[in-house]
Formats: sequence, structure tokens, C-alpha cells
Amino acid sequence: MDGERRQELARQALDGYASGPGAPVEATNAALAIADAARSLILVEGISDQIAVETLAGRLGRDLGADGVVVVPIGGAQAIEGYLSRFGPQGEDIPLRGLCDAGEEKYFRRALAAAGLGSPASRGEMEQLGFFVCVEDLEDELIRASGVRAIESQLDAQGDLGSFRTLQRQPVWRSQPFDAQMRRFLGAGSRRKLRYARLIVQSLQADRIPGPLHAVLGE
Repeated sequence: MDGERRQELARQALDGYASGPGAPVEATNAALAIADAARSLILVEGISDQIAVETLAGRLGRDLGADGVVVVPIGGAQAIEGYLSRFGPQGEDIPLRGLCDAGEEKYFRRALAAAGLGSPASRGEMEQLGFFVCVEDLEDELIRASGVRAIESQLDAQGDLGSFRTLQRQPVWRSQPFDAQMRRFLGAGSRRKLRYARLIVQSLQADRIPGPLHAVLGE
């Protein structure tokens, strides 16, 4: 596949979403511009999480805009306390849900307590408050849910399989498991993680959708 075709596929996969160096700030500002009028908010760490949540909502027949639900990429877990303070019971008192990586769970727990939403001592108690934790991170959840064959089919369709094979042959990655190789591959490209968040969620079998991703929508 030639470079022009790969670029067109990448553009299509990211249609409607910010990309490039200023994307994190642009995406957050766009969500915040409509957050005050929302019926509820879903707070996620970054744009790839936003894309995955919104893509799954579409697959499930949900129109988040019509429901008054705004997915807000907060720019990293350490920002969560400010968002919970602004939109939680001590602020605008908008119903909140959220999604985070396992490594960032501690920030979310502390922030929930500081914002007066509860003092969760366990992951189960966080879930009762509407906040869900991915094993490792959402990319890990999606890669495991999709499986090697389906992921490689997606890479091939997007013209990325050759680049992935090159990474797999590198001495430092040659002996690593597929999941680790794929996470590295997604993180190495400026837009790959964003593109494949949408592509993988679109192609997942219904019974393979990761639990935290499904649950944060309140389905």
C-alpha cells in the first residue's frame, strides 16, 4: 500500500477528532465548551480513551449528544481532582462517571474523596461511584479482547503490518509477547493509538468488549 493511501485511511479513522501536537488541549477545550450544559460527564485520561468510549457508544446505538453526555479527556490522571471539584457536588454538581488506567487508580481514589463523592477503599467501591479501572490501560484491554489475528488483520488493512513486523524483528522486542509489542507499536506513532482506539472498538465482537469500557457508559 502506498503512502498516500495510508494517509487517507489514517485521516478517515480520525475524522471528527483532534490530532497533531495541539490535539490534547484542543480536545479538552472542545469538550469543556459544552460540559456546563451537559446532563452528565464521562471523565477519561486522554483522547484515545475518548475515541474508544464514543465509538463504543455509537456501536451500541447511543447518541451521547442527544443524551446530554459529554466525554471529557482531562489530559492525564493527575488532573482528575480539579475536574471532580469543578463538576462534582462541591461545584456544578453534574453526574459524573470515569475511566482510568490501573497505574492511575490511586489518583482517582484520592480525588473522589477530596471532591466529596465518596471514599472508595477498593475497586468495587469505585465502580459503585461510576468510576472504572482498566487492567494496565485501555490499550491493553483492547489488544487482549481483540486477539492477535484480528489485530494483524486491522494492521494489514491500514497498511501498517509491514512496520509492525519490522518492530517485531528488532532484538529488544523479538522475544516479547504480542501484547507488549503491539502496545509499543501504538505508542511509537503520533496518531496510531488514536486511530486504533477507534478501529479496534469498531471491529470487536460484542461479547469481547472490555468490561470497564462498557460499564463507563452506564449500559
